Amino acid sequence: MLLADTLTRTYRNGTTALKGVSAEFHPGGITAIVGGSGCGKSTLLRLLGGLDQPDEGRVVFDGHPITEPHPDIGIVFQEPRLMPWLTNAGNVEFGLSGLPKAVRRERASAALRRVRLEEVGDRWPKELSGGQAQRVAIARALVAEPLVLLLDEPFSALDSFTRSDLHAHLLDLWRESRMTLILVTHDLDEALTLADRVLVMKPRPGQIAASYDIDLDRPRRRSHPAFDALRDEIAGIIRTTATINGLAA
Repeated sequence: MLLADTLTRTYRNGTTALKGVSAEFHPGGITAIVGGSGCGKSTLLRLLGGLDQPDEGRVVFDGHPITEPHPDIGIVFQEPRLMPWLTNAGNVEFGLSGLPKAVRRERASAALRRVRLEEVGDRWPKELSGGQAQRVAIARALVAEPLVLLLDEPFSALDSFTRSDLHAHLLDLWRESRMTLILVTHDLDEALTLADRVLVMKPRPGQIAASYDIDLDRPRRRSHPAFDALRDEIAGIIRTTATINGLAA
């Protein structure tokens, strides 16, 4: 289990991005973290991944504190961040530098097959579409076989058709591996489509305002009355907390 225990993070400019945030992320679950701009969603994700450290509180994974990036916790960012001087397979292999070359190649090929891009391994990142590049980034995160995958708005820069396709593909990968997924997103439809729990954050300082268990059958229809009602309720919380803090929702 991944645990956020009363996390507080204040930056050098005096902004308290998070204050006293606690949450449990159970194995095999999909949690979406939503909220308006400046509520600390990405800060929380960086702390969970060991990319940053809290000023107070701690992150614990399977009973051990997280003080740096952990091999069992992968992360996918908003931009693919592929290295242009490496082939796509080379990008996927990059995190396996301690393994023999043949093992790296086989695991990279297997990871690309999982995201249905085995044919692009010898090509360059500049030859990929936005959706393909993000799939390679997901393959790079999956190649280390993490138990937890953190996703920081990985689909926000994509068109709606590609985004919908990657939603379905991510769920397929989750059903195959049952890894723990934690997704930061501004898109409530995306959160409700993918997650079985939604954490709603409020700003100044960043705190968890509400938590929803999403008990809707998959695949989820956005036109379903329960889906629509949840979207409206969560949007209302985000608007209210933004208004109270003088921010745009």
